[in-house]
Amino acid sequence: MQLTDIFLRLGTEHFEQLLRTVSIGRLKTYKLYERMKLRLHLNKLNSETLRHSAPRLWKRFEEQDEVLATELSQCILISHMDMIKAALDHLGIEHEDGFFSKDAEVAGHLTEGWQARTWEALKGTHPPSALLFYINHLGFEAGNSTEVFLPAA
Repeated sequence: MQLTDIFLRLGTEHFEQLLRTVSIGRLKTYKLYERMKLRLHLNKLNSETLRHSAPRLWKRFEEQDEVLATELSQCILISHMDMIKAALDHLGIEHEDGFFSKDAEVAGHLTEGWQARTWEALKGTHPPSALLFYINHLGFEAGNSTEVFLPAA
């Protein structure tokens, strides 16, 4: 599974919601603003231009643009650091303000059913699209998810 698969399987509605939650201020804080403006092919990067770029970005995901998927994932995730911290705390994964080291043993904490348990624990306190994206992204990063997690309606 690749990052573009996560975006595509979550669908356009979740994708559009994710774009609405990107914090331009956080992009500037983490020095991602200019890089993302270039990556997204935008003259001006703000909430409105980001939302309007959704159809073009979606087409690039359909073309399997993994570089775009990776960089846009970073933008989405840094916009939800409080959610990431809560998820990692819930799972018992050591981290430093939401970041864990590349050599951290994360997979051992992701026991069977971890996605559903994390979803149930955090779904009422964080944006659903962002939480779904992070659960799937964490499984992707840990290398133990082969399918996209979507909770039953």
